[in-house]
Parts: sequence; C-alpha cells; structure tokens
Amino acid sequence: MSTSNDFAPPRPLIDPLQRSISYLRVSVTDRCNLRCVYCMPEQGVPFVPHQEILTLEEMTRIIRVAAGMGLRRVRLTGGEPLVRKGVVNLVRWIAQTPGIEDISLTTNGMILASYAHELAAAGLKRVSVSLDTLRPQRFQQITRRGDLSAVMAGIAAARDAGLSPLKLNVVIMREVNDDEIVEIARTTLEEDWQVRFIELMPFMDEQETCIRDTSRPLDFIPSQEVKRQIEEALGPLEAAETSTGGGPAKYYRLPGAQGLIGFISPLSEAQFCATCNRMRLTADGKIRPCLLTDQEVNLKETLRRGGSDDELRQRILKALDSKPDAHHLGDGNRPKWRKMAQIGG
Repeated sequence: MSTSNDFAPPRPLIDPLQRSISYLRVSVTDRCNLRCVYCMPEQGVPFVPHQEILTLEEMTRIIRVAAGMGLRRVRLTGGEPLVRKGVVNLVRWIAQTPGIEDISLTTNGMILASYAHELAAAGLKRVSVSLDTLRPQRFQQITRRGDLSAVMAGIAAARDAGLSPLKLNVVIMREVNDDEIVEIARTTLEEDWQVRFIELMPFMDEQETCIRDTSRPLDFIPSQEVKRQIEEALGPLEAAETSTGGGPAKYYRLPGAQGLIGFISPLSEAQFCATCNRMRLTADGKIRPCLLTDQEVNLKETLRRGGSDDELRQRILKALDSKPDAHHLGDGNRPKWRKMAQIGG
C-alpha cells in the first residue's frame, strides 16, 4: 500500500459542471437482513462473492486518496452496513484520515442497538435510520421480515450514544404508508429527530415492488403533496437551517417543534441535481458519479494490481468527468443492472 501523504493533487474533485464533490457514500456490503419492497426483490439479489468485495483497508485507502482531492464527508451504507464484520474499525480508520471532517452511517436499525456506542467511540457522528412506518404489522409488510421494536431500540441506543442529530428516512408510497404522514411528522413536536420524507425512486420492475398478497405496484407521492397534508393537519411549516449532513434535503420546522421535517424530492424538484456534491463507491470497488447511472470506473482493479495513489486519483477523476448533469428519471433513465441495495442508496 502506498504511504504517500501528497495532499496537493493536480486537480480537485470538481465535475464538468463545476460542482464541487466533497461527499462520498461508501457501500460496505451488498448484503442486507431486510428485503424492503422498494430496494430489493423478496427473494434477494445474487450477492457478490466475498473475495470480490473491497477489504476495509482498500476502502480506507480510496477514502484517503479522495480526501487529498477535497473529499470531506463520508457516509457508510449497504445493503445494511452493520452486517459487515469490522465496520467499527472502518469508522475508526476513516476518522483518523486527514481531511475527513464528518462520518455518518445509514442503517435499517435492526441491529443498531448492539453497535451504537462502539460506533460513536470510534468517531461516527450520527446515523440515519430507515423508518417508513410506525406500525409493527405494516413495518413487517414493507421490510418483508423486520421487527419495529428492534429498530426503536436502536434509535434509543443511538440517542444515548450521542449520535446526533438522528435522522429518520421515510419513503412515502401511495396507499401503502401515506396515511401515516401526519402521524410521523407529529413526532418532531416532542422528539429532536430530523424526519425526512423521501420521494420513491423507480429502481425496480413493477412486479418486484409489489407488497406481498397484492398486485399493486408502488407509486410515489410528490413532496408538495406530503407538505400540504402536514400543514393542513399541524399548521404552517417554517423554513429551517441545519449545519449537518450536506445532503439534498430541504428542512422545515413546525412551530415550537423540537425536531425538523425534511423533504428529499428527486422526482418533483426540477433543479434537484444542480447542487449535487456526491459520488458513490460500491462494495465491489466501482466508483459511480451518480446513483442513477450505470457509468462506473473500476478502482478495485487498480488497487489489486498494485497501482499507485496517482493512478487511483486519475481513475476517480475519470468517473467524475462522466458525472451527468441530472438523473433524467423523467426520461425513463434508471440503473439497468444494479438494485438499490447493490449501489448503496
């Protein structure tokens, strides 16, 4: 492994549209202990063999090289990142990387209670927990195998460990959980959570997304409709600022509320991609300039043939140069050969 400490590369992480890329989402595994209806088919997906998955040391090296090019934020994702053995060590190594200012993790929360304190001690700043419903039976339907009580225990452990602010990611689906919009938004009155309502993105074929015992494919609800429901029931939302994250959510607050309500609107917001600051690293070592493109550049090949840090930089820049102006979901564009769980969301 190269030990170069060169933090003055010839070119920083700036794409052809002059967007500065400071945020890397790292998929540490393609494996998951749930089968959420919008993320993975009920039967799962073919997993990448273990020897084809990046080692934690390889991930750390890529992050170190990218930090020298302007990377400042890292978010660990999966599949479910907490099923990856050694993930606490990975957090510790990233926290020790010069240039990295923020480390976060997205989880389904099922085993978070067992890891929250270790992760915080290793340097993790906060977690985002996927929570699409507050109803146990519906939670099991949406996740196809989950236990809501385990997730709530994970949320409590994260709070106790100081992983704050805690973010809850809620994918709203018409006639699935849209009758809970107000109920979920109301939690921010007493809890200091950041509840983010996310528009459903069309990642899978219709027959893969049907909830068991129904033939109804999933349908997204625009953020403006969600916002209108909240305001009609709970009062006007006031624009709010947050200093954490660096992601695409737009935040609001109910009058007097402890927490925030955010909206992530990839389908209904025309300029959603205009300020994108992210790239993605897949568990099998591909750097992706956009979640919703099949364009990838293989970093694992460079690593495993003994390539230099400069070669890694050039490969990262090659991916960056292919970053599209927008996702073009309205034109029917979507990844053809990876599901959400295989990219890292």
